[in-house]
Amino acid sequence: MSRRWRTAQPNASRPRPSAARCRYKEFYDAAQSRSRVERIIARVEAGPEGTDTRYLVTNLAGGCPKQLYEGLYCARGQAENHIKAWKNHLAADRTSCHQAEANQFRLFLHAGAYWLLWSLRRLMPKRSSWRVMQFDTLRVRLIKIAARVVELKSQIKIHLPSSAPDQAIFALALGRLPRLII
Repeated sequence: MSRRWRTAQPNASRPRPSAARCRYKEFYDAAQSRSRVERIIARVEAGPEGTDTRYLVTNLAGGCPKQLYEGLYCARGQAENHIKAWKNHLAADRTSCHQAEANQFRLFLHAGAYWLLWSLRRLMPKRSSWRVMQFDTLRVRLIKIAARVVELKSQIKIHLPSSAPDQAIFALALGRLPRLII
């Protein structure tokens, strides 16, 4: 294979650029029922599948439209996705005890579980599907597995069954965990 051909090949580790083109525009509009003029930011994305238009009405005066849309609006949406994952995948909204202290402790445990799963997901290779996997899938494939745990004097050994499908990623995650010295 010639050198010219190798440089022309797309890099497999780099994500391929999307054919969609995205533009941002701002304009001001006042509805007849309102007394003030509103700033509206439009994001229009055009690609092979068609166009996708999103509007954001804001009262923020400064900033360019792209920065406001991607930096503030999309970041807020990502925060809401984290809350939704905490509630749906970890059942963090189950506060069915009659005592407030019990419900508070249950929420504390769910927050700890979220932190552990988030940390486990961060240990995964950067460009793998494990890095963006939902928490319930991580829980089923890496935590809810049959294993034999042997506690020795200075270490804990985990014996997986020979038919466990995700042994390699499990070994990788355990290898990347920081050592706990007791």
